[in-house]
Amino acid sequence: MINAIQSKLEEYTGEILGITRIVAAFMFLQHGTQKMFSFPVAANAPFELLSRGGIAGTIEVFGGILLLIGLYTRPVAFLCSGLMAFAYWLAHAPRGFFLWTVGNGGDAAVLYCFLFLYIAAVGGGKFSVDAARGG
Repeated sequence: MINAIQSKLEEYTGEILGITRIVAAFMFLQHGTQKMFSFPVAANAPFELLSRGGIAGTIEVFGGILLLIGLYTRPVAFLCSGLMAFAYWLAHAPRGFFLWTVGNGGDAAVLYCFLFLYIAAVGGGKFSVDAARGG
């Protein structure tokens, strides 16, 4: 039974990876639109392009869009992974013991960091512009 499930999942790894990339990019994009446009919820601070939040928001919006459609997936995912590592150590780790991410609010940053690092390594999967271009 377990082998049958595993076999079926292996059959759809490209599709699962593509869907995972799309969902993660859509969620990531919302962090940027919150910072830049106070959408879908109000921003924590006014948007200033040349601030830490402004640069992060810009990368989140444009990186999120590129990841959503799967264009230049590997380098964009690597950039977004680095952004999330930077965000974790700069904004979350100082709030509490760095291994207890739920306590310092950094759990999403850590998950995005490693998810995007994985996507940078394996590519965007199916349903991506990169795959359609043969990249």
